[in-house]
Amino acid sequence: MSKLDWLRDELRLLREQGLYVTIRRLQSQQGPWVVVDGKRVLNMCSNNYLGLAAHPKIKEAAIRAILDYGVGAGAVRTIAGTMELHMVLEEKLAKFKRREAAITFQSGYNANLGALGALGWNRKDLIFISEELNHASIIDGIRLSGAPKVVYKHLDMQDLRRRLEEAKDYKIKVIVTDGVFSMDGDLAPLPEIVELAEEYNAIVYVDDAHGEGVLGDHGRGIVDYYKLHEKVDFEMGTLSKAFGVIGGYVAGNADAIEYLRQRGRPFLFSSAMNPPDVAAAIAAVEILEESDELIRKLWENTRILQKGLRDHGFDLGNTKHPITPVMLYDEKLTQEFSRRLFDEYSIFAQAIVYPTVPKGKARIRLEPSAAHSEEDIKYVVDSFVELGRKISFLK
Repeated sequence: MSKLDWLRDELRLLREQGLYVTIRRLQSQQGPWVVVDGKRVLNMCSNNYLGLAAHPKIKEAAIRAILDYGVGAGAVRTIAGTMELHMVLEEKLAKFKRREAAITFQSGYNANLGALGALGWNRKDLIFISEELNHASIIDGIRLSGAPKVVYKHLDMQDLRRRLEEAKDYKIKVIVTDGVFSMDGDLAPLPEIVELAEEYNAIVYVDDAHGEGVLGDHGRGIVDYYKLHEKVDFEMGTLSKAFGVIGGYVAGNADAIEYLRQRGRPFLFSSAMNPPDVAAAIAAVEILEESDELIRKLWENTRILQKGLRDHGFDLGNTKHPITPVMLYDEKLTQEFSRRLFDEYSIFAQAIVYPTVPKGKARIRLEPSAAHSEEDIKYVVDSFVELGRKISFLK
């Protein structure tokens, strides 16, 4: 018997339970239509909300940065890895988010690990109060910190109050929440969270990965959407979704951001973002500052998609965002639905199953883009309805 046979058994169980994730191979640049596993398909599961991943200005900026600065940063930020480009990007992000300062990390995941890990590092007088459906990077960042944590129920402000009351003896209380919840598309009730934070003298930390480029003035995010700039202490964001590049950042008070530069472990111990990525992110910020045309197109496509699916009886939950969870519930059915969309309709829309969502909550998560045409979106609606009837999911 091999010492790794148990792993083979685990994989077999995943397949039997409909929980095995098929990883498909993209063979073209990101866009509304892509080549996947040798087949041209309509891409409905990318986070490329504004179509910027292949925008000519952004590609040109990356190419120019390679010629001027090379491919790699060559070091961590605190030794020899901070290039002028990094400083420009952080200044532009701070201005864009209407905050005093910003710090960049290698990814959104690393941004949460770095910031939350630094805030709670070896502090026994600090407690995190974390939303039930927060992203894995928040959960891991809090674990890395070693600080105590309590969890409040999803969107439940009464439960948040109870948790704050239980934690009132801690000197430092940090409420941590996603701004937009990535699997359901619902929004954190930030005005109510901020009100409770003020009552209990708590810090507010918001992960706005899915809010940027989608909500607020010119896509400045959920904090701007609610006009709470001076009330939210930390805004974490990613450059890999609406911005179309890679990387993450945290924006906020200048002293708070300087502290993260001194104690954020991914900032201290992992090489800096590469020059072409930094330059591309700068170009993405500039595009959003100049015009909100792409954001308006994204929301128009979202309206057509969600109205069409709801009108035919699909459950989209409580989404208030382009994230469109088409609830199919059963894991095996959802995997089959995704496969048949690909094989029979040339639609690329991956199944979302446990552990990404709870068991019995399987779904196809659709994500429209500003790059999709109205015809693309209507084709998706028609295809879902036809397939739903074929498998007797719809009447």
